[in-house]
Amino acid sequence: MNEDMMTGAERTGIFPQSHGVHNGSDRGKGVFSIHTLGCQMNVHDSERIAGVLEADGYVPATAEQAARKDVDLIVLNTCAVRENATERMYGTIGLWAQLKRTNPRLQIAVGGCMAQKDRERIVRRAPWVDAVFGTKNIAQLPGMLDAAREGAGSQVEVYSDLDSVQYFPSDLPVERGSRISSWVAISVGCNNTCTFCIVPSVRGRERDRRPGDVLAEIRRCVDAGAKEVTLLGQNVNSYGYASGDRYAFSKLLRACGSIEGLERVRFTSPHPAAFTDDVIDAMASTPNVMHQLHMPLQSGSDRILRAMRRSYRSERFLSILEKVRTAMPDAQISTDIIVGFPGETEEDFQRTLDVVRQAQFSSAYTFIYSPRPGTPAASMEQVPHDVVQDRFDRLHEVQESITAARMKEFEGKDVEVLVTGQSGKKDSQTHRVTGREKTGVLVHVGVPDGQPIPKVGDFVTATVTHAAAHDLIADPDPSKGQTYAVRH
Repeated sequence: MNEDMMTGAERTGIFPQSHGVHNGSDRGKGVFSIHTLGCQMNVHDSERIAGVLEADGYVPATAEQAARKDVDLIVLNTCAVRENATERMYGTIGLWAQLKRTNPRLQIAVGGCMAQKDRERIVRRAPWVDAVFGTKNIAQLPGMLDAAREGAGSQVEVYSDLDSVQYFPSDLPVERGSRISSWVAISVGCNNTCTFCIVPSVRGRERDRRPGDVLAEIRRCVDAGAKEVTLLGQNVNSYGYASGDRYAFSKLLRACGSIEGLERVRFTSPHPAAFTDDVIDAMASTPNVMHQLHMPLQSGSDRILRAMRRSYRSERFLSILEKVRTAMPDAQISTDIIVGFPGETEEDFQRTLDVVRQAQFSSAYTFIYSPRPGTPAASMEQVPHDVVQDRFDRLHEVQESITAARMKEFEGKDVEVLVTGQSGKKDSQTHRVTGREKTGVLVHVGVPDGQPIPKVGDFVTATVTHAAAHDLIADPDPSKGQTYAVRH
């Protein structure tokens, strides 16, 4: 996925993580696990892969089965944004070759952006892989596995003309990884031409879903128990631009406000060039739209932004943040920044530091530039690695101090935390539950003595007693007037 969607240096996981619904003896057509590399869109694609497999008779692995690799099928959903994701993909499927030698029934499938880009190379380097499927070939996976099982050899299904595919991934069955938090894609693909980004070639051009279809999916999520949804798109706020409606995204946010039972709405990732005052107003005036914004900066240097083909400049970027904070003083704003883009000078880097200090981001996902073959930036003059590493370290130090100061502002305040089922490392010893407050910050809430443990999906209002580097601790003592309350 593109850098704008990478709100986390690289996400890896086994899906479904919380789905131990069978007893381990019913293997159906086969027990499967899915490993996901990349961004939120990949995580959501993995939910669709799981839905397609379950509809065909496969059974998700229990946590125990996944841990001991007692599975019949492993799917790797890949990322193509940076070189380390590519290396991790080949390293992972190399390790799985040994699993296949000891478990003849095991099948291996590779999908996602790297499969779209490197399908022939994957089969050549890893002939033990049974199926390689593209970003828009999820529906074909069960048939490919059947053919490989029947002796037809490695199967490859990758659409070369991505724009000709008519269905949305959201048309496929889905097995969601969380009962209370749902991803909902409102568009697929990207129309931008950022020189560092490979997404248009692996996801196709941008296509929007109909608003009615999006809202219907959200209602289905809420009916199934979801308390919050996150709207997904490569450039989520350019939703509707293709049809000439520049207010379509803000209309969609306001429409979410009328869905009964929907408590929290988030979205990622917006593009600064398409971020309108009307979106800010919709965020501020719609009660269930959270005051959380992930706004990718990429660079604070206007010269580098031009080289990246990012259609905004630092002044425009900072003006958006000022408007957001004027309308929503509690807003938590995070960003993405690329360090060491080709041609970046020390002066360019200093401009990035200047913008970071002015922007006061709650957090920043910083990346060392990684050339992707086939992108214009890959053929530009590269910055020496030791120079880039030094800049990366300096940027990290500046942002960490800003993050610490902004986290400190939470101490003594009451926050409402949605218990998500995530577990802090010490939750069991400290009698805590973990979730996220309204602006997305992770909070570990201590349960006072004599109180029942809140369940997943409950909302806990508690007083923050300590701010750590990247999360909050709320161990309130009601006898001291500190808040602790639960609603279901």
